[in-house]
Amino acid sequence: MDRRGSLTKGMLPLLAIHAVNEYYRLPWKPPVTAALLGANTLIYLRPAFLHHILPSIDQVWFNPHLILKYRDLRRFLLSPFYHVSDSHLVYNMMSLLWKGIQLETSVGSVEFASMLAALLAMSQGITLMLAKSLLLFFDYDKPYYYEYSAGFSGVLFAMKTVLNSQSEDFTNVYGLVLPARYAAWAELILIQMFIPGVSFLGHLGGILAGILYLKLKRAYSGPDPLTLTIRTLANVIRWPLRFVRNLFQFRRGRISGRGSVGGRQTGRTVSEVWRCQVCTYDNSGLLSICEMCGTSRGSGGLSSREFSRYSNGLTPEEIRLRRIERFG
Repeated sequence: MDRRGSLTKGMLPLLAIHAVNEYYRLPWKPPVTAALLGANTLIYLRPAFLHHILPSIDQVWFNPHLILKYRDLRRFLLSPFYHVSDSHLVYNMMSLLWKGIQLETSVGSVEFASMLAALLAMSQGITLMLAKSLLLFFDYDKPYYYEYSAGFSGVLFAMKTVLNSQSEDFTNVYGLVLPARYAAWAELILIQMFIPGVSFLGHLGGILAGILYLKLKRAYSGPDPLTLTIRTLANVIRWPLRFVRNLFQFRRGRISGRGSVGGRQTGRTVSEVWRCQVCTYDNSGLLSICEMCGTSRGSGGLSSREFSRYSNGLTPEEIRLRRIERFG
């Protein structure tokens, strides 16, 4: 989460190029991550067709005092999707792109969507409780309880905590090499030292949300209700699309001299063949006339009129020779 900041122009094309490049090289394109990138960017750009639908940032700032006083769920739920500058948006979306691809590829889109919803709600809730606790127990109100903040970074800290929870690798955090599972804590302190305008409680709430999410996942072995709900909704949405797709998928068969290609046949089996007594060509069991010379199935030969019609005046021996030349 960041406070109000000045606009930094020219960084959005960099985000677009980076995102397209990352997705282009992936064999599977994580859809939830892409949707989040698009949603955050659209909300920030506020195109004309969304301008009258989206609330302004002044209506959604995360402010513990206003949220608790007016029970303002809009501020609670929407503030992570609003950013105050190009640099704020680009930095968060670059981080979301990397973390989202890793997590969504690992757990799948449905569980990833469930994870994001849980992390967003928990990070916002923990931040709210921390601010209220500082006010009640320490009378520490001005820096946090009345603070205005916005941005996706609280959720990103939670994602980072989940992503690195089982890692035994080392990572580089602003020049410091340390175990990856401690990277979020190091980043929390370093960002606060070098960028004092950011919301310390928002980032801390994200880390604590990630830890809480992991503990709940380990303690509860049954199916995740939120994941089941999202999967059910996804199946309901996909069903009409599958129905329309299947409606226009017709399997068409093609009959050749050796049998049928594609499609299901009834009656005679496709593998049944019969050999022409005139030219010895093996025909499909679905044909009643030899594809090579025109001889009727089951007859020893054709009348002179029928033979001339199908063989163009060639003798049976010439037909055999042509068959050998054609098929070997």
